[in-house]
Amino acid sequence: MTTPKPQAAVPPPGCPMHAGGPSGGPAQLYGASVADDPHGLYARLREQHGPVAPIELEPGVEAWLVLGYPELLELTRNEQLFSKDSRRWRVPAEGRLKPDSRLLPMTSWRPTLLNLDGAEHQRLRGAVAQTLGRIDHRQLRETTEAAANSLIDSWGPDGTADLIAQYARRLPLLVFTQLLGLPAEMGPHLIELISHFVDSSEKSVRANAEFQTILTDLVRHRRAEPGADLTSWLLAHQAAMTDEEALHHLVVILVAGNETTINWTGNTLRLLLTDRRFRSTLTGGRLTVADALEEVLWRDPPTQNFPGRWATGDTVLGGQYISAGDMLVLGLAAANADPSVHAGDGIAGNRAHLAWGAGRHVCPAQHPARLIVETALETLLHRLPDLQLAVPANELTWRPSPWSRALVSLPVLYSAFTPPRAAAPERPTWTPPTPSFPSPSTPSDATSTERTDDSAKPARRSWWNSLAGWWSGR
Repeated sequence: MTTPKPQAAVPPPGCPMHAGGPSGGPAQLYGASVADDPHGLYARLREQHGPVAPIELEPGVEAWLVLGYPELLELTRNEQLFSKDSRRWRVPAEGRLKPDSRLLPMTSWRPTLLNLDGAEHQRLRGAVAQTLGRIDHRQLRETTEAAANSLIDSWGPDGTADLIAQYARRLPLLVFTQLLGLPAEMGPHLIELISHFVDSSEKSVRANAEFQTILTDLVRHRRAEPGADLTSWLLAHQAAMTDEEALHHLVVILVAGNETTINWTGNTLRLLLTDRRFRSTLTGGRLTVADALEEVLWRDPPTQNFPGRWATGDTVLGGQYISAGDMLVLGLAAANADPSVHAGDGIAGNRAHLAWGAGRHVCPAQHPARLIVETALETLLHRLPDLQLAVPANELTWRPSPWSRALVSLPVLYSAFTPPRAAAPERPTWTPPTPSFPSPSTPSDATSTERTDDSAKPARRSWWNSLAGWWSGR
C-alpha cells in the first residue's frame, strides 16, 4: 500500500466515517447484531464497503473494522503508520468518550506490550514470552488433565451438564491461578470480573478496578516473597519491570489467556457436537483434536475482533480515507473469512489464520493455551465419548461481546463415565499446594517434551475433587 500525499487524504464528500453517517454508514459493532450473526454482518460490510468498513463501537463512537486479510497484515506490520498507543485516539481527545464508557477497559492505555511500539514493546514482550517459556509443558498437561477429571467427576450421575458453565469457564482458572500463584478458590470471582469487562457490560469499569486490586496485592506479595510461579518469574526477569508494569502484564496474561482458552474450548466442542461430518472424521481417526482446534481458529476464533491500532497520520487503507487519530479494529474472524484466502491454494486448513494476530504483536501465549485446550478436549472426549447436544443447535446463544466469540451455554447429555486412566506411580508428579494467599505454584523451571501415552495424574486427587465440589456448590 502506498501512503498518499497529505492533500490526497482529505475525505471525499459523503465519506461514511467522517460525513456524519448517511444511510449505509457505520454499522453497530455491539449488541445483537454482532452476537447473532457476525459472519453475515462481516459479509454485508465487505460487500458494501470493501476490506475496511466504518463501524460504531457504541453510540457516537466511530472506528474502522479491517475485514481484509492483506489489509489486516498491512495494519499489523506497519507500526509507523498504525500505532498500538491508544493515547493517539481522537475520540477521547475530543471529549466524545463518556467517563463510564464500556470501551474503557479494552481501550485504555496501559504500560504493557499491548499498548507500546518499538524498543519498549520488545523489552516487555521479551519478558512475557520468556516467562511463559518457563512453564513445564508436561506438568501443564497433567495439571489440566487432573483439573478436568475433577470437574467431570463433580457433575453427578444424571447424565446432563453445561459444558460452558461447568467445564470451559471453570477449567482455565483452576490452571491459571496455580501458574500465577493465586489461591485457586479465587477462580469463580475472577471469572465473573473478567466476563464483565471483556463483554463491555454495565459493570465493566467497576469489575476492572477490582480485578486490578487483586493483582496489585499479588504483585506486592510476590515482590516480598518470590515463589516458583509466573508472577515471581516476571518480577525477576532482566527486563526489570516496575510493579505497575508487572500488574498490567498479569492482567494481559489472565484476561487474554483465560478468555481465549474458554472460548476456544467452547467453540470447538460446539463444532464437534453440531457438525456430523467433523465429529465422524474425528472419531474415525481421520482427524485429530489438534486439527479440530485449527478449524475453529479459522471458522470461529475465540477473539473475533481486537482493539486496535491508531493512525499516526492521514492515509488510505483498503480504499478508505483514514484520518490521524482514527481507531482501527482488527477483524480477525472477518479476515479469516476473506474470500481471497479461500481460493484453490489450500490456505484455509493450515495455520495461516489470523486468530493470534500478526506482526510483532502476535500473541505470545498461544502455546500454553493450545496445550490447555487440547488436553481439556481429549480428557472430556475420553471420559464421555457419547456426548450429544441437549437442545437443538439453533437454540444455542452467543454472548453479546464485540470482542469475544463465546457461547452463553452448551447443554449436553451423556450416558456413562469412562474411568480416568490409572496413575503411573514411577513418574514424579506435581502436587498443588493447599490454597492460601500467597500460594506459590510449583512448575519446574525447564520446558519439557510433549506428554507420552503413560502420563500420570497428580497424586492428590482429593484436593482437586474437594475444590471442584465446592465450585459446583456441593
